[in-house]
Amino acid sequence: MFYSNTTFIGIDPTAGEKPLVYAAIDREKQILALSEGRLDDVLAFVAGQRQAVVVVCGPRQPNLGLMKRPEVRQALAQPPSPGRWENFRVADYCLRRHNFSIMPIFEDEERCANWMRQAFEIFRRLQAIGYELYPQPGAERLCMETYPHAAFSVMLEQLPFPKHTLEGRLQRQLLLYVRDLNISDPMQIFEEITRHRVLKGILPLEDLCSPAELDALVAAYTGLVAASQPDQISLIGDPDEGQVVLPVSSLKSRY
Repeated sequence: MFYSNTTFIGIDPTAGEKPLVYAAIDREKQILALSEGRLDDVLAFVAGQRQAVVVVCGPRQPNLGLMKRPEVRQALAQPPSPGRWENFRVADYCLRRHNFSIMPIFEDEERCANWMRQAFEIFRRLQAIGYELYPQPGAERLCMETYPHAAFSVMLEQLPFPKHTLEGRLQRQLLLYVRDLNISDPMQIFEEITRHRVLKGILPLEDLCSPAELDALVAAYTGLVAASQPDQISLIGDPDEGQVVLPVSSLKSRY
C-alpha cells in the first residue's frame, strides 16, 4: 500500500438505527470528511476509495465461543476462573483485564445490541467490496476494529472523562488536536466564554466535535497509525474471532 494516497476512514455505528457518523483523514492528518449518513451512503463513500483503511468502532462478528475452550483460556496471560467470562470474546476479556468496561458480544447475533449488528453488517459489506482484514501486507484496502474508549485511554495513559460530558469532549478533542489532526483547538472556547454568556446559558460550542464525531476521528487516526507505523499499535484478541487495534505499542496493566 502506498500510504501517501491512502484515505483513513473511521466509522461509528454506535447510534444503532440512526445515521452513521464517519470521518476521513489523509496521511497529513487533514480532515477530508466529517459527516453522517445512512449505511448505504457511507459504504458508497468507502467504495469510491482506491486505497483506504477503514476502522469500525464496533465488533467484526459475533462471539465464536472461544472463551469456552480450556486451551484458549489457559493460553491467556491471566486465565479466568473456571466458568467465568465464557460469554465474552477473547478481545473483550483482555480489554476488561486492563479496566476497560465493555459490553459482552453474544454468539447469537440476534441477541446483540443494534449497534453491534450494524457493525457486523459493515464488516460483511466491506469484505464483499474487496476490503481485507488487517493486517494484510500489500493490500490496498484494509478494514479493522477499534474501541474508541480504549483508544483514547491508552493515548491519555488514563481513563478519560465520560464522553458525553463537556469536559470529556474537550479532553478528547484536545488529545486529537495535539496529535496534529487538523481540527479546532478546543481551548479557544474558553477565550469566548464571558460571565454574560454563562448566565444566559450561551456557550460557544460550535467548533467542538460531538462524541460520535470524536470516536470516528480517533478510529481514523488509529487506522493511520496502524498502516504507517505498525510497530506502534497493539492488537488485542484472537485474529479468527476479532482483534481490537489500539494506537500504542504497549499497554499499561490497568487504566
